[in-house]
Amino acid sequence: MDKKDNNSEMKKKSRTVSRRCFLGTMAALGGSILLGDIQASAYEEFSGWPDRYGMLTDLTACVGCRSCEKACNEVNNLPPPEVPFDEKSVFKEKRRPTAHAYTVVNRYENPQDKDRPIYRKVQCNHCNEPACASACPIHAYTKTPEGPVLYDPEKCFGCRYCMIACPFYVPAYDYESAFEPRIVKCIMCYGRIKDGLIPACAEACPVEAITFGKRDDLIKLARKKIMQNPDRYIDHIYGEYEAGGTSWLYISGVPFEQLDFPTDISDKPPIEHVEGFLSAVPVVLTVWPALFGTIYASLRHRENLEEENNQNRKKEEERKDES
Repeated sequence: MDKKDNNSEMKKKSRTVSRRCFLGTMAALGGSILLGDIQASAYEEFSGWPDRYGMLTDLTACVGCRSCEKACNEVNNLPPPEVPFDEKSVFKEKRRPTAHAYTVVNRYENPQDKDRPIYRKVQCNHCNEPACASACPIHAYTKTPEGPVLYDPEKCFGCRYCMIACPFYVPAYDYESAFEPRIVKCIMCYGRIKDGLIPACAEACPVEAITFGKRDDLIKLARKKIMQNPDRYIDHIYGEYEAGGTSWLYISGVPFEQLDFPTDISDKPPIEHVEGFLSAVPVVLTVWPALFGTIYASLRHRENLEEENNQNRKKEEERKDES
């Protein structure tokens, strides 16, 4: 099958909605209805902030050194991995981001050159219209004008709707913190971007396989590379349109489905598929989760205030004792 046929097949698949995509859509739908974010007749398409940043990963350039994993680990103060970053045995199995690794690199056989494997970096793709944010009943997710999708653990009550809603299988759950439920994922080094720096993974990559910049500029760069090197790349920028578009983009020398990319994702955001269905959703299916979530968030906020007041009283008593 030539590249033209591959590209045609990929576009055909991208227009379909898989079973998982449907389930994710339902999760996004439920979270949005819970707090009245959308109505059946009031959905408006959002194509993303015009000056948002993005990342472009060139899969033909990545050498699997895992420098990006190490940099991500260090900048986010994550614990050391069980398998050292310079250990190649980690590639024996396919990994997903976890509570202790916001990004991972997997290895795939190269059908064109068996001596040169292909490496894929996996992390949050930072969608233009993130399904995780639509699914969250208490607004624990925020899509920033700069591009990154942020997560506030102080609001989360562990429903994990976001994990079901994400079409890219990204959000991970910290199961070790049963009493402090927490979702973990890449935030595209938002703090560094705000400080005028570039994300740690892009800075650490020794072969410049990861490029940081304005999303529009990255798309132009990707198209230029594809046009100038038609024998090196397939004619597709993954993330330009998938799920309504993402801030993280990829170019590749082989079809993306061979690298475990979801290719049955529509070009439209998940919530748009059920625009006409919203008014038919029974209230009982949406009100109670929102109610319990709101109660939980309220109680947790009160507990934090009480703890803060107790600490202040303790400090005041210690000062009195010293005087």
